[in-house]
Amino acid sequence: MTDSAIAFYEEWLEHEKLPNFPKAHIVLLRPTMSLMLVFEKDAALLKKALPDFTNTTHIFLPVNDNTNAMDAEGGSHWSLLLVSKIDGVAFHYDSMIPSNDGPARKVKETLQIVLEKPLRFVPMGDSPQQENSSDCGVYVCLLMKHLLLNRLLKADSKERVSMSMGHKDINAKKGRREMLELVESFRKEGERRRSWVSCFLPCLR
Repeated sequence: MTDSAIAFYEEWLEHEKLPNFPKAHIVLLRPTMSLMLVFEKDAALLKKALPDFTNTTHIFLPVNDNTNAMDAEGGSHWSLLLVSKIDGVAFHYDSMIPSNDGPARKVKETLQIVLEKPLRFVPMGDSPQQENSSDCGVYVCLLMKHLLLNRLLKADSKERVSMSMGHKDINAKKGRREMLELVESFRKEGERRRSWVSCFLPCLR
């Protein structure tokens, strides 16, 4: 799964799901932002490029094992870093443990400089494991959706939320199909709107 596919899924969660929870202060960082946290060490520059995290409680970051800053589509494996700013913890979910441990720790180290807050790195040993070499991006998206919608956004403000994904079954084939259907629905909606504009544009001239 490519950077743009993961970014699209984050856009969908951000625009279709998060607005239903106006009191939530959760940020979904795009893959390009996570890549920047790996290679850029200038905190002042990062603060200008990244969102304002002042009131943020949690940050989701897709992490890639790309080692070339000049290749935006480089790397071969994705994992998910969920930072609880309020607890000072960075939870790392890797579907091929411990493939992305190094890159995730680099992201954590840079992010704690930006946040001006120490973060404890916690590798989630019970992360669901993929069965092939191509589902890591799907796992990142599905884990992000589950942790966001079924854990963080459903929890009471005083309730301690479990970040464990033990016993969570990930159906990558079904998830990939749902994502393709989501993309197709947006494509059809785009075509419908273009058709509507084409029909009524002459009336406006």
